[in-house]
Amino acid sequence: MRYISTRGGMPPKKFSKILLAGLAPDGGLAMPEAYPRISAAQMEELRGLGYRELAFEIISRFVDDIPAADLRDIIARTYTPELFRSEEIAPLRTLEPGLHILGLSNGPTLAFKDIAMQLLGNLFEYALAKTGEDLNILGATSGDTGPSAEYAMRGKHGVRVFMLSPQGKMSHFQTAQMFSLQDPNIFNIAIRGVFDDCQDIVKAVSNDYTFKQKYRIGTVNSINWARILAQIVYYFKGYFAATRSNTEQVSFAVPSGNFGNICAGHVARMMGLPIRRLILATNENEVLAEFFRTGCYRPRVAAETLQTSSPSMDISKASNFERFIFDLTGRDTAKVKELWRAVDKGAAFDLAGTPLWEKVKDFGFVSGTSNHAARIATIRKIHEQYGVLVDPHTADGLKAGLEHREADVQLICLETALPVKFSESIIEAIGHEPARPAGYENLESLPQRYVVMNADTDAVKAFIAEQA
Repeated sequence: MRYISTRGGMPPKKFSKILLAGLAPDGGLAMPEAYPRISAAQMEELRGLGYRELAFEIISRFVDDIPAADLRDIIARTYTPELFRSEEIAPLRTLEPGLHILGLSNGPTLAFKDIAMQLLGNLFEYALAKTGEDLNILGATSGDTGPSAEYAMRGKHGVRVFMLSPQGKMSHFQTAQMFSLQDPNIFNIAIRGVFDDCQDIVKAVSNDYTFKQKYRIGTVNSINWARILAQIVYYFKGYFAATRSNTEQVSFAVPSGNFGNICAGHVARMMGLPIRRLILATNENEVLAEFFRTGCYRPRVAAETLQTSSPSMDISKASNFERFIFDLTGRDTAKVKELWRAVDKGAAFDLAGTPLWEKVKDFGFVSGTSNHAARIATIRKIHEQYGVLVDPHTADGLKAGLEHREADVQLICLETALPVKFSESIIEAIGHEPARPAGYENLESLPQRYVVMNADTDAVKAFIAEQA
């Protein structure tokens, strides 16, 4: 298994060579040369496996340069019931026949990103131990990636984390999760701006090849292929939990901001998982939903990005969308470069009326949007009807999923986070605070450690150079 760039400018590389690198040298994203296909016989073998065994069977198809015994050990140390509060790791909760929520938020930061980030932390530590090198991780977060990355990397030998977040635009709980960490290898940088400003800085630093090499810059954002890889596993887990036979199809409703989570579903479908529909849900920042509705992909400028009550999706440039377009074009790197030449300059591209737009329907995507009133109403409805409390992002996914629900097709909504991370919206919806898991009682009152900076790439680079 080798990896290439969506823009064609990177020689094929093994997994360990792209693990620590982030963006490819040509500015593209790493993708496998071909997706491994899962046969009917192999599906039968996978169906009865526990999460750790299933993870090994999926991940090992993409990672053949880490000895199997080492990979098994990394996975076994990552997915423990102690860390994820469940032997199942991703338990399926059935609301009613044919309607389910896949529980992905039982890890240490109470968000689905723990499932990928905990694996990434152990993979990083393993790879760095082999080389004796250090790694300076630069990331951007709109709310959940940051805490998840920091909790996965805290105390890891040879790793420092520099995490950018939009000042004042995350929930109080999310902010406290990050800023209260006192570990000396964790650096929080609050940027005066929006998430897209933070993400633009990460990309700009990643594209400065000299700086990147000198300071060993890596990334934990979902532009890192290992993040996508870890998430593929729970699509298989959810499918097996919701079905009795591999002849059944399911649809997944996925709250989407940076297109990483649903990209993993796209890969699972390409591997042969019987997914009928990938239902993409956005909030008021509907860049992705607009594309699947109209064919036009128009990233917004920072001033157009709305601050909403599902803040982890307040994103107007979806980094992983390039991976889907790469597949949509038949892996035509010249076409991808042409399209992203416009995107990187802040322009749009429109596929409506082209053969590529006709091909989109073959990939199973449909989309829906939500807004504050709708997500509050959905939280209230799900709580009243099923006695289940969901966070605002999961509510957006449920709204879109129910709009596209089909009879006789199992619908699985991917949980994004636990409600406690967004107590203001929960209080508005049901009139009282959500329950807090043990250990999080006084989080917001802990001392906080962070610096505030303008959205200035050079200033961030200078800070990294000083600390590294």
